[in-house]
Amino acid sequence: MDTDTQRELAAVAAGLMVDEGLQARQALQRALHQLRLPPRTPWPGPALLDAAVREHLAIFHADTQPAELRALRATALHWMERLAAFEPLLGGAVWHGTATRHSDIHLQLFADDPKAVEIALINAGLAYEAQSARGLHGRTAEVLSLSVRCDGLGEVVGLHLWVNDRQAGRGARLPDELGRVPRGTAAEVRALLHATAPDAAKERE
Repeated sequence: MDTDTQRELAAVAAGLMVDEGLQARQALQRALHQLRLPPRTPWPGPALLDAAVREHLAIFHADTQPAELRALRATALHWMERLAAFEPLLGGAVWHGTATRHSDIHLQLFADDPKAVEIALINAGLAYEAQSARGLHGRTAEVLSLSVRCDGLGEVVGLHLWVNDRQAGRGARLPDELGRVPRGTAAEVRALLHATAPDAAKERE
């Protein structure tokens, strides 16, 4: 596939990821359909797609995205602290800094007994939906999805808890295809929030 087509595909998919909160795979599949490209058209690589997402944010969401990202990270940290017993790691757009108000929060959890997470939610009176999906290292993981309040946005957002056994935690923070740490700890999310706090910004001026 020529470079221009790859860039166009990446740009359309990036818009869907940012504006509708789609995951990369779903966004690329829909972009293929919108551009009327053959289903087997090669997808753009992670670097090209990430660049397209960040360009879309810079052009269309520069005024609103930083505050929305901060609000989602604050909500993610709240739930990471609440679920600290399961050693949560934050991934996805909220961790990588490309999230908007349309993005969901994805936490990887680790437990000796996978049902322990469900029991914790039930004991807390929290409603959730469960489904299976391909998770860390290609293993099948149970995903518990909740609708939770994000105070910073003043609305409800999606929270997805990926339940893994303890062994799946090995390698969960190895660099991804772009050389980034793919998931962050609660301490790291807390540090990001501190660094982007309004008072911290004033101190840097």
